[in-house]
Amino acid sequence: MRDSSRKSSEQEKAPGYGIQIGYRTLSIRVEEKDLPSKAKQSADPADAIASIDVHLISTDEVYTRYSCHPTVGLEEAAVQRRSKDGKNVISPPPTQHWKKILNYIFGGFNFLMWIAFIVTLLSYKPLGSPPAAVNLGVAVLLVRLGLCHMLVIIISATFYAFVDWNASRIMKSIKSLIAHEAAVIRDGKQQLIPATDIVVGDIVVLSTGDRIPADLRIVAASSDLRFDRSLLTGESDMVPGSLDATSDNALETRNLALTSTFVTQGTCNGIVFATGDRTIMGRLVKMSGETKFKLTTIQKEIWFFTKVISSVAFSMFGISLLLFGVWLRTTYVGYETISVAIMNSIGCLTAFVPQGLPLCVALSLTIIARRMSKRHVLVKNLATIETLGCMSVLCSDKTGTLTAGKMAVESIAFLDSHLLVSEIDEKISEAPEPGFFAGLSALHHTARLCNGAKFDSATDNLPVHERNVKGDPTDTALLRFSEALSIPALDIDAPALLSSWIKLFEIPFNSKNKWMLSVVQETKTTEGDITERNSSAWILVKGAPDMLVKSCSTVMRSDGAIVPFDEASRQHMSDLQSNWSSEGQRVLALCRKPLDVLKPNLSPNEMEELMYSEICNLTLVGLVGIRDPPRPDVPSSVDIIRRAGVRVFMVTGDFKLTAVAIARQVGIITQHSVDTIDDVKAAASEKHLTDKALSAIKPSEDDPIRALVLTGEDVSTLTPFDWHIVVGQYTEIVFARTTPDQKMKIVEEIKARGDNTVAVTGDGVNDAPALKAADIGVAMGSGSDVAKEAAALILLNNDFASIPVAIEMGRLVFDNLKKVTLYLMPVGSYTEFMAVVSNVVFGMQIPLSSYLQVCFSITNDVVMSISLMYEKAEADLMMRKPRNARTDRLTDWKLFFQIYLFLGLMAWPCAMSMWFVYMDQQGLGFTDVFFAYNKWNNTPYHGYSSDQLAQFVNVGQCIYYVTMVFMQYGNLLAIRNRRVSLLQSNPLWGPRKNLAVPIGMVATALIAVINLYGPGLQRVFLTTPIPGMFWGPPFAFGLAILCVDEIRKLIVRTYPKASAKLFQVVLLILMPQITVVCCQNGLVKPLVSLWSIIMLFVCWFSRSAFLSALSDTNTHLFTIVI
Repeated sequence: MRDSSRKSSEQEKAPGYGIQIGYRTLSIRVEEKDLPSKAKQSADPADAIASIDVHLISTDEVYTRYSCHPTVGLEEAAVQRRSKDGKNVISPPPTQHWKKILNYIFGGFNFLMWIAFIVTLLSYKPLGSPPAAVNLGVAVLLVRLGLCHMLVIIISATFYAFVDWNASRIMKSIKSLIAHEAAVIRDGKQQLIPATDIVVGDIVVLSTGDRIPADLRIVAASSDLRFDRSLLTGESDMVPGSLDATSDNALETRNLALTSTFVTQGTCNGIVFATGDRTIMGRLVKMSGETKFKLTTIQKEIWFFTKVISSVAFSMFGISLLLFGVWLRTTYVGYETISVAIMNSIGCLTAFVPQGLPLCVALSLTIIARRMSKRHVLVKNLATIETLGCMSVLCSDKTGTLTAGKMAVESIAFLDSHLLVSEIDEKISEAPEPGFFAGLSALHHTARLCNGAKFDSATDNLPVHERNVKGDPTDTALLRFSEALSIPALDIDAPALLSSWIKLFEIPFNSKNKWMLSVVQETKTTEGDITERNSSAWILVKGAPDMLVKSCSTVMRSDGAIVPFDEASRQHMSDLQSNWSSEGQRVLALCRKPLDVLKPNLSPNEMEELMYSEICNLTLVGLVGIRDPPRPDVPSSVDIIRRAGVRVFMVTGDFKLTAVAIARQVGIITQHSVDTIDDVKAAASEKHLTDKALSAIKPSEDDPIRALVLTGEDVSTLTPFDWHIVVGQYTEIVFARTTPDQKMKIVEEIKARGDNTVAVTGDGVNDAPALKAADIGVAMGSGSDVAKEAAALILLNNDFASIPVAIEMGRLVFDNLKKVTLYLMPVGSYTEFMAVVSNVVFGMQIPLSSYLQVCFSITNDVVMSISLMYEKAEADLMMRKPRNARTDRLTDWKLFFQIYLFLGLMAWPCAMSMWFVYMDQQGLGFTDVFFAYNKWNNTPYHGYSSDQLAQFVNVGQCIYYVTMVFMQYGNLLAIRNRRVSLLQSNPLWGPRKNLAVPIGMVATALIAVINLYGPGLQRVFLTTPIPGMFWGPPFAFGLAILCVDEIRKLIVRTYPKASAKLFQVVLLILMPQITVVCCQNGLVKPLVSLWSIIMLFVCWFSRSAFLSALSDTNTHLFTIVI
């Protein structure tokens, strides 16, 4: 019951779940309908699907219905006529624009702005009625406040829409680079064409790993044909294919291959009976509508932060109203009306919210997406990049991923001799007679006829090595070798061979058997007709030597003689295999056996059973060594990935020695000594890891580097304690001869230990289960459709070097988002909030107007923070340990500590001091401004009229605003780097050059000037020029913040292990010094006293950290303190 519940839950979370529901619903409805005698037009998809009867008719009738020939296919004229029906493209579901618009308008912090806007209107009327002369000023303020809130909403919504449109455009342009092709038979030739050009009646040729391009009726199939229909059904079990109908329901029968599903095993041919929107998938997409929205990991982090900030903002809103109701309304009568109280409470709510943060997050992800698109990396979800930054283990397939996938036959061997392919012609010419190498004829015969790869007929006129081939790399290598091999003296000629032999049956290669079998029979030509000669058929087998040699009883010599396969011969061939494998060659055994009796009219399943029983007493024709060189960019990429703290494991189906040899070439294994399963078992018997939590099972930095090689057979014997040893003690691991199930098990076992974030790279069908099981699946662009569907990331240009770049981008996006948050909050939120608190709680005129609050958050801060999004990676970014995705949050207590008790605690007192200095110049001391409450309205106040007091407030607010703007310069330069000094990373030149920083500074300064000197803004929002002396100190404040942070970085670099505690020590040391500086500069003593009280509280609550930090450091720390 529990398993069933869990499976159901997983399905709900799976992408495409709406399609799966639609598929199952349609299937039930089709079952309930009677099959009509002919197709009829109906808006109901169930009627259209119930009218499908192509699966119920015979194969010959299918050919007749669609006017195509089994071997010729469609002729060009027929293709031209049928292409008028439209492209084979499924139309995307209509976008529900109204939902997007609502999300733009109410998304992020906009819902708080709407609440503020509505409450502002209510506070004007009816709560603020009537707007008598005494309330007229309040009414004007409320209108301005409402305009500010609406301005925020309009700007935010417009920006959200622009970023969404831009991101969608980028992703569409990347996806358009993926070329989906299909193999079809036209004019008697097999051709590769774009899948969009398929027409009804085309004969499509499918093999393992292919995505089905249209709805097909299967007309020819191998006995092991299997489909993956999980996209439709939600079930991962493979569905067998057949030639005959297994159900009247077109959705349930097994002789139809449906669009967008995959061939996971075997081969087949099918006739297209529906394309595009007329396919079953097309109808389901139309029914299911828009894909359901699902939060990504980074979106969850932002949403969590939004909820925290919103909750605090609402709390402040409520506390402000509560203070008015129980204290201010009765103690200071006339200080605030209900309208003013609501306005001030709204100020608490909006000031605490960093309105620019969601805009910056969206823009940052868009910038990263653009960078990845330039690398030709398809990211199915932008958040995948951030997850790549957490990668701690990379499990990579070998063939086509670490290696180039361009296999070529390099060596061949018989029992008594072996030679390089490049030496064949020379050796034959040196031999007394060609018959000394008669065995080459049998080897060529097996390599060419027992082969699943095919040349694209459109490239037949090109040299063999330039022709396009459809097939896996191993078969491709053998195909090119056997096609190019031509020795007239031995009657070795590929075209003549193909014309004189026919293939009767085939069992394609699969990862379990690790061999391929073909049954062929010779034919003879008589007066143009091909008839079967009364000769025996042959069983031809090729595959892994360790799987086939044990089934061989005889072996062939180079002259074609067959001798018994005795123990000495077996050892000789085994040694040869080991030698080749140690050089990095993939070794295949080619075997054959005559089949004297072949029963006619056997079904495919019966034929398969017969062939399995015949895999015995084979003749080992010879061994073939195939070289697949590593990609040139892999060794350097592996080195970068390992220096980033990511362990790189190889998981391959290849032979152990071959895998280890390639692993050494690319840098996955660097140790001379490589442990085996015996060493793991011996270490596990000690059981010294039993007391460790699963999250703690990982190699220590102090542990020596150890290498390990395990086979699939070894993996199946590992116990949980063994896995503790494998994952917890080894840095370099090669898993060889693994099956898809074993690959998936390896990924799951690694994920379960050490809090690992596991990425898997692969390109074949066998890699798909592991790609799905991994945290991040990475597929090569040249890989199978199944692999690309299972992966979250596709390297379109097959560039392995894109992986370290993606890791760096993932770490960079997280770093930059943290920097943006750290930049916005101290001033854009904290300093604004303290301005409102001073008004609500301490009875002071608000030192920052609502308009300047909004303008600073939406314009100044966003413009400056854009420069952070263009920051390059810090020098040590790829030297750090991977981030633990389960414990390291975007916003944690350390971040809030730095915001509210370090940067923010320097920022808001500086801005507030400028307010008090200006008021002091006007003859209004600290006590005249602080705790003024309703006395401010009792004009004349200290000889000033209400208009004069209002002008003082307006100028003071602009001073506060300008101080915030230019003080942010120092904050920006401080948080650009976590540890490196500005002297080594200035934004004007050098490796960390970022001209967006000075451009942002100039832009935000211009915005400030426009706000203060713009005539329209002065008239509407009461902004005003400020005295010249107040333009200078903000720069000094910014410089002070930068210098304090430089000292923090110096201590962090000097004492990296005690950085968190020393961070607090620096705070406690420097803050009193800043207080003294403020006092010495003649600032009002009450402000200094208030600051000192705050610092006393900070010191008291941080006393334990202070003492602990002192105890953890040496005497040199006291020198720094002094």
